[in-house]
Amino acid sequence: MPQFARRMSRAKPSVIMQVAEKAKRLKAEGRDIISFSIGVPNFLPGEHVYAAAREALAKDSGQYGSNRGSDALLDAFIAHLESLGLTGYTRAHCSTGIGAKHVIYNLAEALLDEGDTIVFPTPYWTSYMDIAEIVDAKVQLLECPAAQDYKVTPAQLEAALAAKPKVFLFNNPSNPTGMVYTRAEIAALAEVLVKYPDTWIITDDIYNRMLFDGLEYVNFMQVRPELRERTIFIDSLSKTYGMPGWRVGFMAGPESVAKAVTTLNSNHITNLPEITTAAAIAALTGPQDVPVAKCAEFQAKRDQVMAALAAIPGVVCPRPQGAFYVFPDIRCAFGKSHNGVKIANDVDFCNVLLDAKGVACVPGSAFGEPNALRISYTCPTAQLAPGLARIQEFFAELQ
Repeated sequence: MPQFARRMSRAKPSVIMQVAEKAKRLKAEGRDIISFSIGVPNFLPGEHVYAAAREALAKDSGQYGSNRGSDALLDAFIAHLESLGLTGYTRAHCSTGIGAKHVIYNLAEALLDEGDTIVFPTPYWTSYMDIAEIVDAKVQLLECPAAQDYKVTPAQLEAALAAKPKVFLFNNPSNPTGMVYTRAEIAALAEVLVKYPDTWIITDDIYNRMLFDGLEYVNFMQVRPELRERTIFIDSLSKTYGMPGWRVGFMAGPESVAKAVTTLNSNHITNLPEITTAAAIAALTGPQDVPVAKCAEFQAKRDQVMAALAAIPGVVCPRPQGAFYVFPDIRCAFGKSHNGVKIANDVDFCNVLLDAKGVACVPGSAFGEPNALRISYTCPTAQLAPGLARIQEFFAELQ
């Protein structure tokens, strides 16, 4: 039988989706399951988004679209950038993709040759590692434990960049931790970045509108404008607008990078669908009441989760200020047992928790931090308190 390409030995299915699928299977079998696993916002966009999609469907041209993205969509994205304080971009600086993950994959293909090094902090979004391994890049991890609030320090970044990696990948607000870098912290990291001009900078900032406690979104380019010539900003409709299934991602960066991503689109996807494009334009340019309300709701849910975790002896959890995740350190459970089942690590913890209490969480090792787990608190509000109570009961029953 003919053989697969070698890269397939490096390709792995998403751990997050595996947990979510197990939870779905148990629920289909009649189990009472509460899922804190998959990172979906669990709300739908405003009616104006659906109205735009229906109108586009009625007027569908049936033709190919732009490899870069339609002019109207790019203009809407540029206006969004300006609202974030990222000004001066034109259509030539931008491109689109089938979600932010696709854009990041295109960037990996465009910027990384086999054996090139990409650097990113841990905990990291699982797909960073998966994509890097598929394109056969070397990965250098910057370990950022709970003791330093899951944030990379200037000293760590300096040591990593001294080795001249090809790409530095940065995520703010963070998935899986929900942590947000302050302006001062961004400025301190930017001071290091300016000293290493041979490294591309990718800022995966798709949660830029999901900020709590009055925090502002800050990008490296706002504090050190000279970084703009090698910084690529990533965004998406998935989280902010409740549109993960619509698959619309964006990038803004140097014209040469946007052109490279557009060229790859011409070979990968050709273009975003016409109906999806219309919905995306409506989301970006129409009423913002739904995302604003949901951000406030998520902040309240964050507070509820943090209060529940604070009541569990031994659990440590830095306070997240964005996205919709908490990432508690659960080492206090390792070495203990639940109803005779030993818990040696985070994977054991999540498996036993799901089997015993019907609560699905993702092991921290999926994100490069095996001392923790990720809780995504976007479940229906009525499920949040019962799910948290089950976690508290689980800890209380450990021996």
